[in-house]
Amino acid sequence: MAEITASMVKELREKTDAPMMECKKALTEAAGDMEKAEEILRVKLGNKAAKASARVAAEGIVGTFLSPDGKLAAIIEVNCETDFVAKNEDFLAFTRELASLVASGNPADVTALSAMPLSGKTVDQVRTELVGRIGENLSIRRFTRIASAGRVAQYIHGGSKIGVLVDLVGGDENLAKDLAMHVAAAKPVALSKDQVPETLIQKERDVAAAKAAEQGKAADIAQKMVEGSVQKFLKEVTLLGQPFVKDDKQTVEQLLKARGASVSSFVLYVVGEGIEKKTTDFAAEVAAQAQAAMQR
Repeated sequence: MAEITASMVKELREKTDAPMMECKKALTEAAGDMEKAEEILRVKLGNKAAKASARVAAEGIVGTFLSPDGKLAAIIEVNCETDFVAKNEDFLAFTRELASLVASGNPADVTALSAMPLSGKTVDQVRTELVGRIGENLSIRRFTRIASAGRVAQYIHGGSKIGVLVDLVGGDENLAKDLAMHVAAAKPVALSKDQVPETLIQKERDVAAAKAAEQGKAADIAQKMVEGSVQKFLKEVTLLGQPFVKDDKQTVEQLLKARGASVSSFVLYVVGEGIEKKTTDFAAEVAAQAQAAMQR
């Protein structure tokens, strides 16, 4: 019997996106023949599952879980290739199950979540079977779990393309919901100034300095312009510094102070944010295929 090595299993998994144990079984059945093992998996999992993992999954939805008392919450982004599949009921149900699993199981990362049990299988096995049925690559991108001392509010917007959790201490349920809607609309990058990534601040500083130099400002004036721009930027991108969407005469920080409340944390997920989507020139693709056919 041919020896089935870890590298062989890894290679077959990359080709088919099948679970490792299924890859090992297929290789064993095929006596180590890679092509035959691939065909075995295609029969078991469906032809559509093969090589789906090579395609970019930049669509999808954000799913949430919230306990009745608002003390435990989870948010997760699961991606697919097209908006059509993002509306598929099986895909929606899978995402809901994952959000609940994150809340109850508290996995450390996506790898740990993928190995957790779900419906008598692992999450990754369920995902792979769903890939075979739907015919698109599906990937679990990220998740966050919140165990709150206060109350968590959730808000989903735009056909589940934007999801928000806000952990509020003090205040009431209506305030928490209003803040979650505010986050979805204003899209702050951090809660307060000290939480804004230094790379973003430096980028704003560089842009402001370049503008001041272009205007030929003296060094002391340029420095004041730069600091002014940075402070304005920090107000615009922090939740506490932003004008409240329902009353722009006060900032969120002022609103919270007036209501005797504070925000412990918030999470904002926008589907596909930061994923490079592949764009295809259909006419160019057809022309390239025709040219290739002529050269055969």
